[in-house]
Amino acid sequence: MINSLFVINPQGKIIVEKHWRGILSRQIVDVFNDESFKFMNSPPGTLEKEDVAMTGKDGFFTKQDIPPVLESSKYWLLNVLRDDLTWLCPVDKEVDPMLVFEFLHRIIDVLTDYLGDISEASIRENFVIVYQLLEEMMDYGYPLTTEPNALKEIIMPPTMINKVMNTVNAAAGVAPKVPQNMSNIPWRKSGVKYTQNEIYFDIIEEIDATFAANGTVVSCEAHGTVVANSKLSGMPDLTLSFINPRLIDDESFHPCVRYRKWESEKVLSFVPPDGHFKLMSYRVALSPHQSMPLQVKPQILPTKNGGKFDITVLPRSTDGKPIEKVAISLPMPKSTTSVSATCNVGNYMYDPVTKTIQWEIGKVQQRERAPMLSGTFNSSDSQPETGLTVGVDFQISMYSVSGLKVDSLRLFHEGYKPYKGVRSLTKAGKFQVRT
Repeated sequence: MINSLFVINPQGKIIVEKHWRGILSRQIVDVFNDESFKFMNSPPGTLEKEDVAMTGKDGFFTKQDIPPVLESSKYWLLNVLRDDLTWLCPVDKEVDPMLVFEFLHRIIDVLTDYLGDISEASIRENFVIVYQLLEEMMDYGYPLTTEPNALKEIIMPPTMINKVMNTVNAAAGVAPKVPQNMSNIPWRKSGVKYTQNEIYFDIIEEIDATFAANGTVVSCEAHGTVVANSKLSGMPDLTLSFINPRLIDDESFHPCVRYRKWESEKVLSFVPPDGHFKLMSYRVALSPHQSMPLQVKPQILPTKNGGKFDITVLPRSTDGKPIEKVAISLPMPKSTTSVSATCNVGNYMYDPVTKTIQWEIGKVQQRERAPMLSGTFNSSDSQPETGLTVGVDFQISMYSVSGLKVDSLRLFHEGYKPYKGVRSLTKAGKFQVRT
């Protein structure tokens, strides 16, 4: 069970405070801020720092590195950082932390669905709606209504008229309206009707890969999600099958999916929510020999008080699909004082504060000239540091790096034949190349 929730801005101030089981003192937020400060300012070279990728200045931790669980004398301080806001749940030590984290992410996802973006300004502007959602999503510390479709029947999304009505109702002590069209399926209301019945699926895969300086693969896997947009009348019962479902691993599903059907037959059987929802997420272990969309060859040769660098981008086979929005982030030694470079494709910019070259390439295809960036740099250090990591970003439309494809969609219990649309998108996740 969850007792309290605090939403904290980047300055450590509380912007939302909600209690479900008694009031918890605000001093717990001061405890969290103190513990976070101690963690971020712990001396370099500690054992913990050897296990965390450091991104802060001079080897210190940043806010993104704070552990999701911090310990105080009485509570475990479970926290999630999203868009510069910290969502803090102090819980007793016998509470399952994964339940809390799942609920926190669900709150953030629901608020994103309502507000578009989550920021201090958007929360303050829609405070009444945020507080009403927190009231409906949990009852006495236990998750209650967490499906956006059901919540929207109770609490209307923020429009100008709804904001006025919510403010008036809150001031008058009027409770949110009781839903009229709820069914026995919590994620779908009854009586849904469309003139054109259609459903769309987006298969989105992010490649997390690390390559050594010699080009060998250190690690490589894809994290995928299947996002759906359902515009179907009535109470449709769908069965979605894939051509090669056994490629995927570590699946997680929307509550609408019948898991036993997936376990036995590897098909998705479900009654979909109305509108946008994430149907499933999964992981695919990519073979080191499997063709990656891009091969990046960086080289930095330090010399006394400076050095040379060059980087080449080679597109690989992507079933003829162009690789778009290609961008390279090339970090330079921290002692760099100036950079001079040229590129044959796109544009580059050197940031003297972060000591990083941002190279925007754009679209690349096979059989075109390979994008190249080369230049020199000056350093205030006689021996500039080496072993830097290049970041790569890209996306490929209508392409699935894992090879996962939809085979068929069948509809039961309704008399119409829906239109089905499927799109695939592959993009870079943590795609890194060591120098």
